[in-house]
Parts: sequence; structure tokens; C-alpha cells
Amino acid sequence: MKPIGTLSVMRDERAELAVISTRYRWLVIVVLAVFVLLGFRFAKLQVSDHELYASRADDNRIRLQALAPNRGLILDRRGRVLAENLPAYRLVVVPERTPSLDDTLDELHELVEIGADELERFERQRQRSRRFEALTLKSNLEPEQVARLAAQRHRLPGVEIEPYLTRHYPHGETLAHVVGYVGRVDERDLRRLPIERYRATTHVGKTGAERSFEDTLHGQPGFERVETNAQGRVLRVLERSTPTPGRDVALTIDLDLQLAAVEALGSFSGSVVVLEVRTGEVLALVSQPGFDPNLFVHGISRQDYSSLLNDRQRPLFNRFLSGGYEPGSTIKPFLSLAGLETGAITPDHRVFSNGYFQLPGHSRRYRDWRRGGHGWVNLEMALAESVNVYYYQLAVELGIDRIARELALFGFGRSTGLDLPGESNGVLPTRSWKRATFGEAWFPGETVITGIGQGFTVVTPLQLAHATAALAGRGRTAPPRLNGAVATLPVQMVEHRQAHWDAVFAGMASVVHGPTGTARAIAPDLPERIAGKTGTAQVFGLPDDEIERALRAEEILPEHLRNHALFMGFAPFDEPRIALSVVVEHGGGGSRVAAPVAAQVIARALELGH
Repeated sequence: MKPIGTLSVMRDERAELAVISTRYRWLVIVVLAVFVLLGFRFAKLQVSDHELYASRADDNRIRLQALAPNRGLILDRRGRVLAENLPAYRLVVVPERTPSLDDTLDELHELVEIGADELERFERQRQRSRRFEALTLKSNLEPEQVARLAAQRHRLPGVEIEPYLTRHYPHGETLAHVVGYVGRVDERDLRRLPIERYRATTHVGKTGAERSFEDTLHGQPGFERVETNAQGRVLRVLERSTPTPGRDVALTIDLDLQLAAVEALGSFSGSVVVLEVRTGEVLALVSQPGFDPNLFVHGISRQDYSSLLNDRQRPLFNRFLSGGYEPGSTIKPFLSLAGLETGAITPDHRVFSNGYFQLPGHSRRYRDWRRGGHGWVNLEMALAESVNVYYYQLAVELGIDRIARELALFGFGRSTGLDLPGESNGVLPTRSWKRATFGEAWFPGETVITGIGQGFTVVTPLQLAHATAALAGRGRTAPPRLNGAVATLPVQMVEHRQAHWDAVFAGMASVVHGPTGTARAIAPDLPERIAGKTGTAQVFGLPDDEIERALRAEEILPEHLRNHALFMGFAPFDEPRIALSVVVEHGGGGSRVAAPVAAQVIARALELGH
């Protein structure tokens, strides 16, 4: 018989073994449960969630890179290139590969001149890029610069000469305000453009046709699927989708006529607009002086931009689209029609011009341009000789309300809708317009000077040409357009009696071909009979008793004080095909300066078959 103490010890050992056995069983159960859970989890990852995580892994490993499309060309109506893509070279630097970036930049500066703007742009790129990415330091390298860099390439690690296509404008200033230019994409562009189409695009249309037809010119981007490592370096290209190039855009502009208009203006600042009467096609659009749009393609330097901004002749200002000028006497044919239609005058109605006009009960004299006046004149003579007194009186007979209503029919006071950005509405003054603008009532004297195109009336050269086209078409013409692929149908803007059109046309023919017409000097230079009207827009004001002296002294006035010279007309007279407007800033008189410019342009247009 065992001692009691020994039995007690044995019972304790069995109890401990039982506890250990229980714990072991639970441990095994827990371990098995963990393995079962892990098995289920692995199965879920490997089977049911395989596609999800494989896709995520590919997203980390594979990246889509957008490829920019080639930009479409801009052509004139005969297929001649106005904006093209030329092969060029740029200097790129990969910071990671250079032993010392600062030393490399110093060496490069000795080989090719690198401007402060280029260095600043490079630094901005460097701050938001990875060290292994290639950064553009200088674009559009000259051939001699390429040769110089190539010769020293062996001692410049991390420096590459990279080919690319760059936008180029072969006719420079001649079409700067029509074609416009492209520039680097900025934040404002990204806000207005669809980001999915512009991920790889560096340049976008900023002005002119480049901006208006951006959607057509840009094309569709392509894509590359590339494999990258953890740092984002491209290891290989897995798949490639080729970009779709942009489509070419053919403008209605005739390059030959555009060049002729620029030559006719010579050194003067101003504008020439030529339209087809029936279709509204724009044959020539000149704003002079212009600027070289190629300066803007790669980012214009501060010095060049400052020079353009500070130029007194304002080369960046688009005169045909946004320039505002008093129409002067070019408004008289439209006022004549208003008078005929409302019964205020007839073609035979005569007015005596003694050199000035006075409102009843007023002492102020509104002078004619000819001292002593023109004597008795009817409508044809009033147009031919631009008799101010006739139109002072006609304006008072009509009143400002009817004047505004009749002129609005020809499109004055609103944009023409040309497919270029930035067009001005001009100003067609009314009583309500003056009250809203100045908080003042309309005065009778303001109606008087409205009759000769002075005062508040403001037109753009494009508006004046469009109104002239409507006049030439006897009230019927199409809205102006530049896109040769889009046809516009003529519309009847104005309904007037044929006899009234005939009367006004006769007066406009006498302006050029009559014995006393203000533009009779250009008649020998014209191949066919035309209709026209000269005009002079006052730039500065003088008291009445000094106007005559100022007219005589026009030639000796400083240029910036001289009046603007205008001409509007259409040709040929019997079957009008083209209409035009000419504005010569500070040119003096319309008959002396603007009419000869118009004669050269009309002669060339007819020679070209327009």
C-alpha cells in the first residue's frame, strides 16, 4: 500500500497532464482554424479576387502614356500653306545623368545662348519632374547650334539633341492676325479644353484661325502601354496606338490678294477687308502693322514681348476685328437709303449748301468741308462731292431713332459673326444707349453730326465691309466667314425699292467716275467701273473757326494728330462681286490716301478673277 503523499502527487500529475492535453487540443484546433482561414483567404486571393489584384499589380507595373497627334495645316483658298509643321531640334537634359547639372548648364551656355526665360522655364520643369526624365532646355535650335552641340556631345553626358515637329508661319506678319499662332498649353487652356484629348499636347491655338479651328486642327491622341519599374522608369513598350493627325483647314483667304493689300497700305497703319458679295467669303483681312507669330510658338522672350507692347503703332492690336473708328462720310450711302425709304428725300430733292448748317434757334454752325459750300445739290451730287450740309439736314429730318433703325438693318452696332475670336460690336448710338452709357439725354446737335458719321458712331473695318457687301447685293449677302469648308447662304438683310438702290449706286459711281467726285483721281487706275465712297474720321477736335485752317494744314500736322482716312466700295459696278473697306490711320483725307489703296486692291482682285 502506497503512502498517502505518493497518491496525492500522482493525482496532481494526472490533473496537470489533463490540463496540458486540453490546452494542446485547443491549440491544435486554433492552429488548424488559422490554417483553414488562411487557406480560404489564399483561395479568395488566388481564385475569386485574382483578376482584381492582377489588375492592380498591372496598374503599378504598366502605365498608359498619351501620344500627341500632328497638327493639321492651314491653307489659303488655292491650297497654299499658311501654317505648317517643320522638323526642328531641341536641346534636352536628363539631370540624373549629368555629373554636375550646374557645370553642364554653364558649358551649354558657352556653346549656345540660353536666355533667362529658357533657364527659368527649365527650372520650373525640373522642380516638378523626376531626375531621370528628359527636360527641354532650348527649342528650335539653329543648324549651326545643332552642329556645335553634336561636336561636343561626347563630353556632355545627360545632354541630348532631340528631333520634333514645330509650328511655322511662312508668311509672318502678313497673316498674323488672321492665322494667329500656337503657344504652350497653360492652366487657362486646360480649363477650357477636354483633358483626355490634350494629355500629351504641349501647344494649342491661342489666337486667330489657330484658336477658332482648334478642334479640327488638333486631331486625336494615341497611347502607349509601357512597363515601368518601382521608380517609374520605362522598361519596355507593350502596345502602341497611333495618334490620328489633325485635319487641314482651308481658309477663304486669297494669299495673292492679301499680299497686294499689304503692299497697297505700305508703311501706313490701318486695315483692308475684302469680301465676296454673294457668299460672304473673306478674300483679304489685313491689320497693319502686324507681328511675327513665330516668336510666340516656343514662348516669346520678355524683351520681345515688351517691345511689341510698347510699340506706339500697336502691332498686337487686331484692327479689322476690334478696331473702332468713326465711319465719317462712308455712312452717307446708308443714310441716303434711309432718307429715300422714309420719304424724307427723293433722288431729285435739292439742298443749297452755303458752307454751313444751323439748327433753328441755335447759333452753332456745322461747317461743310468746302469753304463757301457746294451750291444747289441733289442726291447724286451730294454723294459724289460728299456735301456735309445735305446730310446735316437729312439727319435732322430723319431723327436719331429712324437713323439707328435703318443703320441696324445693315448690321451696324453688332458683330458680323465672323469665325474668329475677339470681334467688337462697334457702337450704334440711340437715345437709350446714351442714357445708359452717360446718364444723359440725347441732344439735337448730336443728331446733326451723326449724319456725317461723327459723334458716337463707331464701326469696325469688318462691319463696314459687311454693310458694303449688303449694299452691293441690294440688301442681300451672306455672313462673313473664313472656313472654306462651311458654306453660308445669302440672306435678305434689307428690303428697299429698286429705284432707291439705283439712286444711291449712281451717286457712289459718281464718287469715282464723276467729274467732281471726291475719288475721281483713282478712276484711271481701275480696269472697270466701280462704286465707292470716301470718308474722313476726325481724330481731334477744333473750334469751328479753326477747322478750315486745320484742313489746309493737314499735310504739316504731326502724324498722330491727322484724321483717319476711309474708303468703302464694290466692284464691278454692274454686277458686284467684291466689297471692301479701307481704313488708313492718320492718313489725312479719304480721297487722297484711302481711295488709292482701295484702287490697287480692287484692280488686283479683278485681275485674280474675283
